[in-house]
Amino acid sequence: MLHFELVTPERLVRSEDVYMVVVPGTEGDFGVLEGHAPLMSTIRDGELSIYRTQGAAPETIRIEGGFAEVNAKGLTVLAETAA
Repeated sequence: MLHFELVTPERLVRSEDVYMVVVPGTEGDFGVLEGHAPLMSTIRDGELSIYRTQGAAPETIRIEGGFAEVNAKGLTVLAETAA
């Protein structure tokens, strides 16, 4: 499982283990699975899609601006806002 955190300046919105997250990057959407290569990207306003298990329908969260970082610990999305 991939450890995923969604953080805004006000609070930690999510911290959980999931199957996959699709992030709206400024260069296009990208999916992150467990074991993804290290990556940093700016994000554009859009929908973050969270897949809790393989084949499950995604949960979406609207985010605006920020950065995404993938490292050995998982995926962290630092968004300006999340609704």
